[in-house]
Amino acid sequence: MKDRLIVALDTDDGEDIDWLSGTLMDTVGWFKIGFQALNALGNECFPWFSQNGYRVFVDLKFHDIPNTVARDVGTMAKHGARMINMHAAGGFEMMQAARASADDAAYDANLRRPVLLGVTILTSIDEAGFQQNFGSERGLTEQVVYLAQLAQAAGLDGVVASPLEIEPIRKACGNKFLIVTPGIRPEWAETGDQRRMTTPAEAIERGADYIVVGRPILDAEDPEEAVYRILQEMRGA
Repeated sequence: MKDRLIVALDTDDGEDIDWLSGTLMDTVGWFKIGFQALNALGNECFPWFSQNGYRVFVDLKFHDIPNTVARDVGTMAKHGARMINMHAAGGFEMMQAARASADDAAYDANLRRPVLLGVTILTSIDEAGFQQNFGSERGLTEQVVYLAQLAQAAGLDGVVASPLEIEPIRKACGNKFLIVTPGIRPEWAETGDQRRMTTPAEAIERGADYIVVGRPILDAEDPEEAVYRILQEMRGA
């Protein structure tokens, strides 16, 4: 299960990141880095993580015109990111361009082809918030499935979606399409601003390929113990 747990390094404190990554070296296989962590560490973090056996999920949620996203995703692939996401709402052409750029960059750098994910609807948004803010004729789950199918058609490997939408995505996109689920809160953790969420065990039971956990680990008095408890919940599923 350690290869299905992604620890979110949602902090700009380089010392904390250094301590945490060292502490969890034998416990987890993936770290997610966003703007905060990348700003603190710089691109030099990629070879360091790789040399220490970690895989990096670059969570920058790219969303721009196709040329810009293709360039930025290609840059992350060249540095060795193993997983990269972008907003599926950016459209088919944007995602298709990102796929081509990532593949070319990885090939040129003699690196593994990165996993590309389309972000569907953020887990901080519930049905009422979706209807209020997006004005869509579709319901929230319908929109998530639509974006997942769009991402799949554009050549992406999977999506980022709440665990509550796993089953309809699987039905629409098949078992080989990856589903990475944030919005994960162990029973002993505070929910914070998450709205569409489950426990680690529930997410695995529903069929998540990977789960992403940040604050319950980063804010824990003993992050290693928190990871151990989460992995136990996952194994129990």
